[in-house]
Amino acid sequence: MFDFIRAARHPVTRDEAAAAVGISRKLAAFHLDKLVDAGLLRAHYEGVGRVGRAPKVYEPSDVDVQVSIPSRQYNLLADILVDAVLTDDPRGSAEGIAADRGREFGVAEREEERPGRLGTERALTMTCRLLTRHGFEPLRDTPSTVRMRDCPFHPLASKARDLVCGINRAFLEGVIDGLEARTVEAVLAPDGAGDCCVELRPREED
Repeated sequence: MFDFIRAARHPVTRDEAAAAVGISRKLAAFHLDKLVDAGLLRAHYEGVGRVGRAPKVYEPSDVDVQVSIPSRQYNLLADILVDAVLTDDPRGSAEGIAADRGREFGVAEREEERPGRLGTERALTMTCRLLTRHGFEPLRDTPSTVRMRDCPFHPLASKARDLVCGINRAFLEGVIDGLEARTVEAVLAPDGAGDCCVELRPREED
């Protein structure tokens, strides 16, 4: 139910939450209010002042939950940085190491799925499934464009944005390479809204 509300991108009523997970409205209300008490959701009444009873709606709070909802990948980032530190050029090596890690993820996914040749839309669909499992929360704005609602390396990116965002982009480019999704690329495209600064889009021809 929490995942459904995070994905909805709009305030969700008790009826919507109950229908999404197949439980009664009363049971949904119980769990929703427990999530509010835990600080994971916030609630308010929608349309206060209108005729009739205003429905209570729920939406994600701004809390960064320690149990990794949304998922964080600090171990992955630490592994990349440690390997980089052990080289002669730590900063220059970090992105290459990140690309290698992403490539390993992509190759493993491709070997499991055996998708054959990938066009842009199918490549993005497959990439989104993989990235969802690793905490990126991809948003498919258009059939050929994907943004990341969540950066699994946040909030460390705020301390060294150029370094961490570069590692993130390299990791995603490695995933794409491992999937053999040759029509897609990962580019830095900060939007200023707090989302991840990397975007997946059709690869531009040279």
